[in-house]
Amino acid sequence: MQKLSKKQEILDKATLLFATKGFANTSMTEVATLAEIAGATIFYHYKTKEDLFLSVLERVKNGLLEAFSLYFHEEHFSSGLEMLLGAVAYHLHLAESRKEWFLLLRRHYTHELALVNPVCRRYLEDIYNCLVDIFEKPLTRGQEDGSVGVSSARKNALIIMAMVDGIIQMECNELYDAGTLYSELLEACRKIVENKKP
Repeated sequence: MQKLSKKQEILDKATLLFATKGFANTSMTEVATLAEIAGATIFYHYKTKEDLFLSVLERVKNGLLEAFSLYFHEEHFSSGLEMLLGAVAYHLHLAESRKEWFLLLRRHYTHELALVNPVCRRYLEDIYNCLVDIFEKPLTRGQEDGSVGVSSARKNALIIMAMVDGIIQMECNELYDAGTLYSELLEACRKIVENKKP
């Protein structure tokens, strides 16, 4: 296994700490200790804790894009509808396997910073637009191949993203086990968009 660079190690540990403890309760010293580097080294890479946070957010954005790009490249779907259901299933898988990414996106500070920091706002907008695009792409394909019967791929992609995101939110808040809703969520998505014409 390839050894992580100091910068990658810092970002890994910072992502975990920001996601689980929040911005205010995470110190640069704690990140450095967890990354097993000297305290001064972290400031060589990131001048402030906010700079580090923004780098973490950018990494989450890039990670989501890469993960979905690889998924769509490796999988083959018989229709746009099947591609959509695959994307929903993979989104839930990512929310479980990269839980720290989704916890970070739900932290109050992330949205608070986005109100005053244009870079943070752009990253957040990019992340959510990326997720909507991921659902819009198969809906558009489904409109073309006849498996999807909705008039607006974008609006239905937003609705589906909101449904999936809501279930992930309940899981992140430890209010409900999202896995128990897996089949019902896929069936609901199918019913919303499936072309019902004979």
